[in-house]
Amino acid sequence: MVLQFTQKGIYCPAGDFYIDPWRPVERALITHGHADHARAGHAHYLATPTAAPVMRHRLGAINLQTIPYGETLTIGDARVSYHPAGHVPGSAQIRVELGGEVWVASGDYKTLDDGLSEPFEPVPCHAFITESTFGLPIYHWPDQASLAREINAWWAKNRAEGRFSVLGCYSLGKAQRVLRLLDPQIAPILTHGAIEATNQVIRAQGFSLPETRQVTPDLDVKSHAGALVMAPPSALGSSWMNRFGKASTAFASGWMQLRGLRRRRAADRGFVISDHADWAGLNMAVQATGAERVFVTHGYVEQFSKYLREIGYDAGIVETEFSGESLEPTQSDDAAEIGEQP
Repeated sequence: MVLQFTQKGIYCPAGDFYIDPWRPVERALITHGHADHARAGHAHYLATPTAAPVMRHRLGAINLQTIPYGETLTIGDARVSYHPAGHVPGSAQIRVELGGEVWVASGDYKTLDDGLSEPFEPVPCHAFITESTFGLPIYHWPDQASLAREINAWWAKNRAEGRFSVLGCYSLGKAQRVLRLLDPQIAPILTHGAIEATNQVIRAQGFSLPETRQVTPDLDVKSHAGALVMAPPSALGSSWMNRFGKASTAFASGWMQLRGLRRRRAADRGFVISDHADWAGLNMAVQATGAERVFVTHGYVEQFSKYLREIGYDAGIVETEFSGESLEPTQSDDAAEIGEQP
């Protein structure tokens, strides 16, 4: 096997490296900067140039080498290259070739072009490692224009009725996507510190985002009436919310496809938006690779792998410690940042 599945992570014996390992290793090839894929403690890291700034922001002074999309690097006896995954800026699928056999570890990906991340590119291979966060036919993402209209109409209505609009979303990827959908003419846009810190990293790389202002203890929120406030999901259930008084709350997540989950989270609105592939996207990605073998990781693994077997693939389940997209504070990529920044 070109890649093996171990207790530390996805391992390439021919190159003596791991892909997105969840235990400390000597050499880690990282698909993107979310905390369940880019962890602290590795001796050497490899990632794309666009993923590198966020990784340094989150992990500190790490030994990080970068590799542009499409460039081939020989590590031991393995040939490695990175290819756009469309998940968040700088996210990558990692192609590993050994003796003419090609495996691709996709990390997290989406096939919808969001206008922010580098668009997903199918990579032909013999074996494909795919996520299945939303691996059921019920998951189908709306187009960007429809989503923008929904969010802005909700915000404008709240402003007209004298309320703040507080929107929960991940600080890396989701927040910047939402920002680019907003109409800044409606009212000011305020941000939680975890989101604003990531915005600064993304802006420094040349990405264009609307003007935002961080919510700090000395900010007079009354002078920003009707503002849209962006915060990590975990902040919406905390005392941080008290300063806004009369507010309407919403979540931006693929899980908002499930109305019952929105009710359990006590949100007024749910906007269906995800940085992961929906059902159609997962199937398109698998088919486009031409792979005969498919390994299914985090999400609806049993359902998606069973479906793939039924339509002719050699598909199996791989146990990993990747968490995908969650609204729960204990699993959220932003959970650790909630206490670090006001």
